Amino acid sequence: MDDSYGNGCELAIDLGTASTLVFVRGRGVVLNEPSVIAMNRSSGRVLAVGTVAKQMIGRTPSTVEAVRPLRRGVIADSAPAAAMLRYFLAAEWWRLRLRRPQVVLAVPAGITAVERRAAEEVVRAAGARRVRVVEAPTAAALGVGLDIGEPGAAMVADLGGGTTEVAILSLGGIVTERSVKVGGDDLDQAIMAYVREAYGMVLGEATAEHVKIAAGSAWPDAEPRTVTIRGLDLATSKPRAITLTSEELYGAMTKTLAMIVHTVTNALAACPPELCADLVLRGIVVTGGGARLHGLDQRLRAEIGVPVHLAEEPIRPVVLGAAEALREGPRRLSVRRSA
Repeated sequence: MDDSYGNGCELAIDLGTASTLVFVRGRGVVLNEPSVIAMNRSSGRVLAVGTVAKQMIGRTPSTVEAVRPLRRGVIADSAPAAAMLRYFLAAEWWRLRLRRPQVVLAVPAGITAVERRAAEEVVRAAGARRVRVVEAPTAAALGVGLDIGEPGAAMVADLGGGTTEVAILSLGGIVTERSVKVGGDDLDQAIMAYVREAYGMVLGEATAEHVKIAAGSAWPDAEPRTVTIRGLDLATSKPRAITLTSEELYGAMTKTLAMIVHTVTNALAACPPELCADLVLRGIVVTGGGARLHGLDQRLRAEIGVPVHLAEEPIRPVVLGAAEALREGPRRLSVRRSA
């Protein structure tokens, strides 16, 4: 995508459960940070945001709280969310001399009107003058270069930290959409539950995420991978090291993955026959952090029966597609404007 089109002080934001990405017109993606903020419990003073704050999760003293202000794709706590976004954007406000810029915000397609307004208010509280909203599946499709304006069908599955959204698009809009409040965080929780039951050990969220990335698999591996970790043994209350294989992690995550696959299947089942014929040839594009899970494309291909394409940089398509909405505006795209 050309990052240098036009003039003006406009931004696109993907405010996600796991990560926040910001696109500045003329400069491209300038920020990709974990959606985490660390604050002093008594004073409310912000101590850290993003990567530094994420490293504090599970490690803070009683006076400090590291929180994720978004859950399941929506705002869980408005004040920390606005403070986090304000800190993320402070450097860009200063560098570009931006004063209350216009922003395009990507939001889940399945959220309520109240949840949508809460997201808009958080962006305004962070300094935006006007907020335009684009649905995340539409943005993801645009971000990977799909032509959603033609009569043919385009299908995208966005696997985020807290939600999975699947949409079939045609003629510039969403024809069929299905979502489930299940995502990468649930895979981490499944790993934590498995290790606790099978090994009598307690893992933190960060360690479970590391295990998922290092050896997690959505499909049985021909050559199993392993990862060695340390955790707290419940019986002895002492640290202990164990080695996990991709085979057992596949078993630990398979129920959660089945919910994601079922969501994709439901979207296909609700697709008009004329568009289904297109999808048999074109297949589905998978975006979001979940697209990086080893073997996911094989599982989807085997269970759904259509071609599966993984986005090269799966975290970026939503914010890049929202940036495309800066150029296209609300006339062609499924964009909602908030004054």
